[in-house]
Amino acid sequence: MFRVDLNSDLGESFGRYTIGMDDKIIPMITSANVACGYHASDPVVMNKTLAMAKEAGIRVGAHPGFPDLMGFGRRNLSVSQEEAKAYTLYQLGALDAFCRINGLKMQHVKPHGALYNMAAKDYELSKAICEAIKEFDQELIVLALSGGELAHAAKDMGLRTALEVFADRAYEEDGTLVNRRKEGAMITDETLAISRVVRMIKEKKVTAITGKDIPIQADSVCVHGDGEKALAFVEKIRAALQDEGIEICSLDEIV
Repeated sequence: MFRVDLNSDLGESFGRYTIGMDDKIIPMITSANVACGYHASDPVVMNKTLAMAKEAGIRVGAHPGFPDLMGFGRRNLSVSQEEAKAYTLYQLGALDAFCRINGLKMQHVKPHGALYNMAAKDYELSKAICEAIKEFDQELIVLALSGGELAHAAKDMGLRTALEVFADRAYEEDGTLVNRRKEGAMITDETLAISRVVRMIKEKKVTAITGKDIPIQADSVCVHGDGEKALAFVEKIRAALQDEGIEICSLDEIV
């Protein structure tokens, strides 16, 4: 039996600015990565996002990023391990406050944007992030790029670890995501994206941007909720997985 979680990065609106279609995406997924105020979101948005997740009966996790609202957390910052750990703790604490008042328990942590991509290549940065998570709640699941250093650090520290793949992103041969500024970084063909996801789950392989097949593990599939066709894309992925006999369930049921 093949099983997979569907996750999406949500709660990224800010003040009067709306990003994504959270209310429509939430019922289609099993795990929500909720922005914690550094790269996006604000206290009101965080609270509303958790309330929607609770109503839909899905699990929630923290989506901590760099303190970079203007860059949406996608710009690399040079930070010390001490800073990375403190940034992570700060954001976990912020989201946990809203989890408590909504009667929710945090399931997982998935770093955002540049922090996620840098951690995938930097073991020491990953270690700092994982230290924050372990000290905050050692039962939390670390949602990390399949084959990346964050996954290695989390496992080395004895944390529950789920490996993530992306439906709409291309991969380099080393298993890292192709930089968004590089041609071919985004998979825009829905049929191709879905077939790649099914193969990643069933065959544990994906074709890198170079054309070479590389190994990959898919405990969770990230589906973005801020594109023009986001909702239709999520609906098609769900339908395709069900047609392939792949069970869709939360991370707690997988790792």
